[in-house]
Amino acid sequence: MTAKTGIFIALAGFALAYLAVFAASLRRSNAWNGSMPPARRFLYLATGFVTNFFDTLGIGSFATTTAIFKFKRMVPDELIPGTLNAGHTLPVIFQAFIYISVIEVDVLTLVLMIAGAAAGAWIGAGLVAGLSRRVVQFAMGGTLVIAAVALLARQFELFPLGGESLQLEGWRLVAGMSGTFVLGAISTLGVGFYAPCMTLVSLLGMNPAAAFPIMMGSAAFLMPVASIRFVWRRAYFAPVAAGLAVGGLLGVPLAAFVVKSIPLTALRWLVIVVILYAAVLMLRSAFSDRRSEGNA
Repeated sequence: MTAKTGIFIALAGFALAYLAVFAASLRRSNAWNGSMPPARRFLYLATGFVTNFFDTLGIGSFATTTAIFKFKRMVPDELIPGTLNAGHTLPVIFQAFIYISVIEVDVLTLVLMIAGAAAGAWIGAGLVAGLSRRVVQFAMGGTLVIAAVALLARQFELFPLGGESLQLEGWRLVAGMSGTFVLGAISTLGVGFYAPCMTLVSLLGMNPAAAFPIMMGSAAFLMPVASIRFVWRRAYFAPVAAGLAVGGLLGVPLAAFVVKSIPLTALRWLVIVVILYAAVLMLRSAFSDRRSEGNA
């Protein structure tokens, strides 16, 4: 058995374990009962489909999904981090299978950076699940601004150029593992993993293309770890998470195997504007709640 086969088997195991926990939680919550209006059901599915479709093509899903949540008032602010992680986990695992299959990266580098991200996510999810509504609002508002800045940097090609290597050794390997640990922890707040991961691997002298399997592989292992903690603590909105999962599993293969690539420059400008507007809404809600608490 090759090392890559071992990664795929582990991915499948994580997916099945998470699916069992997620499905049991959805059954208990009766998330998709017959009383849900069809329009609302379609909105949840469409959100998962669209955000994961563009995530597969390199736009990202957390910031865009958060923007939709704010515009449509779909999820209470304090439940957004848990809903993002719980709903996008299965589509991201699907993406990981695709990217790890087609882009070669040194297996030891891939495994250790993935392990660092998963460990960080376990710690981060435990902390985020217990945060108050106002703290989550401030944190999500800040992460949306960071996401917009990262997209702007990508538009103007400000990312480090990187090198040609597809593996890390010595102190660079330790730095890479430590870096993904930190990124895994903060990603549970809703920070997209792709842009920070691409920056990290480029600064360490790797080929930027290596960010795809490392990012998707890390997310595919860290998200089940984080999501199980959110689900156990019921720190997520089950109906929306179910829609994200089902819609996303339909959007990923369409993007990966049918569309494959589209001009994204103009779309990224639109996404930047939408994300910044959502950040303003989130931070305004946080300051409003703070004033209300002060008056009380």
